[in-house]
Amino acid sequence: MEGVIKLGVGEPDFAPPWHVRETIIDSLSRGRTSYTSNAGLWELRRLIGDHLLSNYGVQYDPAKEILVTVGVSEGLDVALRCLLDPGDEAIVHQPCFVSYLACVDLAGGRPVVVVTREEEDFRLSPAAVTAAITERSKLLLLNYPNNPTGATMSADELAEIAEVARAHDLCVISDEIYSALTYQGKHCCFASLPGMRERTVLLNGFSKSHAMTGLRIGYAAGPAEIIEAMTKVHS
Repeated sequence: MEGVIKLGVGEPDFAPPWHVRETIIDSLSRGRTSYTSNAGLWELRRLIGDHLLSNYGVQYDPAKEILVTVGVSEGLDVALRCLLDPGDEAIVHQPCFVSYLACVDLAGGRPVVVVTREEEDFRLSPAAVTAAITERSKLLLLNYPNNPTGATMSADELAEIAEVARAHDLCVISDEIYSALTYQGKHCCFASLPGMRERTVLLNGFSKSHAMTGLRIGYAAGPAEIIEAMTKVHS
């Protein structure tokens, strides 16, 4: 149909730069299609670590704390499988990406939904998170900039959520795949907040920022013991 704006898929409206596509073509022509390290190419993990340090001031050891995944979707699935025991609760704010609740279910957990509202610009409040916490609460699944609402949260607002996570000993899975599509203010990496690096699995990738949705390249960064467990499941 003519004149229709498709809002159903997070697909950038541009192609990767030519030098990126040319490098992919050259790699294929040279037959570089074999297995890599289970954790992903060492050079890629090193560059991801450099990127996170230079842009957000949070440092990860690429040998032990970074895992290259089949998009952020696999990173999400593997993180939930490693962090949730059967019956554990995962707090999920809605509206949310379509597979969040299903991935919690598949991991044997129980999703606990916290609704965010338009009149609050779809921001997650610390009071709402606190109200959803029970003795079975294990983690918070956080997604800002948000899919599908486009909502963002400032560093100060996220710091209030971090305070709740610390107070109630929650792990956090922070899906930041849309971080480069922040148009007002500066994106705040959740793991960079005080006390959050050791309890956060940071998920990001190249699908949105580099228009590589079909290449399925994402990554997870987090504490070594969690990344080690995730790498086993991923393998």
